[in-house]
Amino acid sequence: MKIYHLSAECYPVAKVGGLGDVVGALPKYQNLAGLQAAVVLPFYDRKFTQENEFETVFAAATLLSNKRYFFEVLKEKTNKLGFELYLIKIPGLLDRENIYSYPDEREQFIAYQLAFLDWISYSQQTPDLIHCHDHHTGLVPFLLYHSKLYTRLANVPTVFTIHNGQYHGAFGWEKLSLLPEIDLTKTGLLDWAGGINPLAAAVKTSWRYTTVSPSYLEELTYNSNGLEYLFYIERGKGTGIMNGIDTEVWNPQTDPMIAAKFTARTLAKGKQANKEVLCQRFELDPNKPLFTFIGRLVIEKGADLLAEAIERSLLENEGEINFLILGTGDKETELELLKLKNKYAEHCAVFIGYDESLAHQIYAGADFLLMPSRVEPCGLNQLYALRYGTMPIVRATGGLKDSVIDFGDEGGYGIRFVQDSVQDICHSVFRAKQLYKDTAKMQQLRKLMMALDFSWTRSTQEYIDLYKSLNPII
Repeated sequence: MKIYHLSAECYPVAKVGGLGDVVGALPKYQNLAGLQAAVVLPFYDRKFTQENEFETVFAAATLLSNKRYFFEVLKEKTNKLGFELYLIKIPGLLDRENIYSYPDEREQFIAYQLAFLDWISYSQQTPDLIHCHDHHTGLVPFLLYHSKLYTRLANVPTVFTIHNGQYHGAFGWEKLSLLPEIDLTKTGLLDWAGGINPLAAAVKTSWRYTTVSPSYLEELTYNSNGLEYLFYIERGKGTGIMNGIDTEVWNPQTDPMIAAKFTARTLAKGKQANKEVLCQRFELDPNKPLFTFIGRLVIEKGADLLAEAIERSLLENEGEINFLILGTGDKETELELLKLKNKYAEHCAVFIGYDESLAHQIYAGADFLLMPSRVEPCGLNQLYALRYGTMPIVRATGGLKDSVIDFGDEGGYGIRFVQDSVQDICHSVFRAKQLYKDTAKMQQLRKLMMALDFSWTRSTQEYIDLYKSLNPII
């Protein structure tokens, strides 16, 4: 009953976004449910690998075009993450600090996938299922079924999860020589728009594919950066499963990263204590409602709208509200926000960069979390916010639409808006400010938020049910 998860990210080893959080949690909960789930990552020279012990469990060489690369498979000795963790290390290729943005990134991820397949093939393993995540692992299903090197593994089921369909990892046919010998009559399965497209190849060749929320499954058919028709014709093999959150990591009752721990019973006192610590650090008034944004400052997140929306909201609400931004990304957006911080120092704070401890403190101390995303396959920030009694203000797209119900609707607990516009953001901020004044209603909604179940337990069972439909022995 062996399941291998392949991914470029896994918290706390290496994380850029939600992909890392998911791969760092889902296998742990699958193991708690009785599966034997493991994670295989590229090796990164980062804090986790420097501070933990690994043993070499396999060593061999793989070919990339005509160049031979020696690789090692390293296993973390203690299973401290709740699952077996394997790292594929290739000197000079997969032994660097950063996860992305190297000029030979295509070669890096191709080598990683080939080394994984060579390892399980040469060591005579037959996993019960291989679960691939995003385009960095998208060639694995194709190679399993259409390369002579791996015919022994051709009956292993594969599941492919799309965390962000905007990124395909595509490259030109001149790099076909980087792949091992394949059935050349099947090259159409690699092709999309005249190039090799790993995301498209995985959708075509995996046994099933999943998206990280039900709504995102449908959205890919009209917004997937050129793959819309593919998702339309392959929709029958797709399933939308909402991501969960690791409730051991994200727990205001035990969180070591926040100033004051709290439960639903001590919510009012705990939130205020955390808010005061946060506001003291950034010289804001803790008696005013605090609106926050945490994440990448990129157009997909609607970050280009933030500066104008914040300034307009501050002017329209006459200094009655405060904003705190934590993020990094587009340099022009960063500059606009820093100018805003200088102009409205008493009401606006900006932290350019990312700080995990600060993020936890913001979830614990803020009143509202802004997520004006244009694209949000699932979103985890809104789920973290709910766990800490912080109300999400979201654009109704993808997983945000699936997980946040407007407080004006039956059973609602958040704020939703439709258009990716400054006007809709400002109107939502005004609604939030008015709600904040109703202390009793606000406390009632906060308790409702904290009682919601977005844990991995529910989502894990949906994945297990999918696995069993492909391999009954799981």
